[in-house]
Amino acid sequence: MKKLTELLGLHERGIWRDYFFIVVGSAIMGFGIGTFLVDAKVVPGGVSGLSMTVHYLSGGKIPVGVMMWVLNIPLFIWGIKELGKQFGARTFVGFTTNSFFIDFFRGEFPLVGGISLHDNPSIRYLVQNDFIMTVLAGGVLLGLGLGIIFKFRGTTAGSDVVAAVFQKRFGMKPGQTFMIVDFIVIALAGFAIHFKGLPTARPALTLTLYALMLLFVSSRIVDAILDGFDYARSATIISLKPEPIADFILNDLSRGGTSYYGRGLYLKQDRHILFTVLGRHEMGKFVSKVKEIDPNAFVIVNNVHEVLGEGFRPRI
Repeated sequence: MKKLTELLGLHERGIWRDYFFIVVGSAIMGFGIGTFLVDAKVVPGGVSGLSMTVHYLSGGKIPVGVMMWVLNIPLFIWGIKELGKQFGARTFVGFTTNSFFIDFFRGEFPLVGGISLHDNPSIRYLVQNDFIMTVLAGGVLLGLGLGIIFKFRGTTAGSDVVAAVFQKRFGMKPGQTFMIVDFIVIALAGFAIHFKGLPTARPALTLTLYALMLLFVSSRIVDAILDGFDYARSATIISLKPEPIADFILNDLSRGGTSYYGRGLYLKQDRHILFTVLGRHEMGKFVSKVKEIDPNAFVIVNNVHEVLGEGFRPRI
């Protein structure tokens, strides 16, 4: 029991929350793939795309999730061998639950069945009459689920393992590995659909282009989940009238800030530099007031993804 606890990392602080959200992310990802993308024949790349290709070639006899799990096992073992045991438990939970939910939402999980959401009349109407919305829905759900899994330090194995090993062995950047693997899988799926004459309302090349759009949408959603949507702004102010600006920040906006000295490169003059972080809704009022106090002030505004400290809510 103690060894199992150590393997799963259950002694770590917050580990149950991490596993919970990995399962939630897997369910969202499985819902997007199983409900929208499989029947649309738009593959997302990686092991999931390869499993969908095998599913098509088998005439639908091999469930996508089962195939994903089978393909991920050797990659999982390879990852543990190359990257160590710390790679293990979260990854196993991630790709196992993801595989389960894909087949469960399609009603194809062995011995269990499922709920066959892809047969819902609303989903069928969407696939048949609004293909772009179908792909976008699948891409958003795929990216949202994967982003949540990554956020809580999980993975779904697959190309994640390949990228990590290639980075360790050959120094390749993960982004390059993902691009190569996804391109190969998408191209393979396109060739399979075209040359096997699989039934589809759209040409294979069109589906391939939709798959590339899917990758772009899902990757942007993953980035948004990991980096966070901008919910604050930081401002650096260089002004000859720092006192009234600092007073406005402290008393009118009820925000804090930092003042430090700097020297201009051109005039060689020492001056105060102010730095503060504000909510998005406060920035317009702040910039207008700064320009009112000192029309010649130099103001730099940046997006802020996360702020840890009084006055701002932390991200999960």
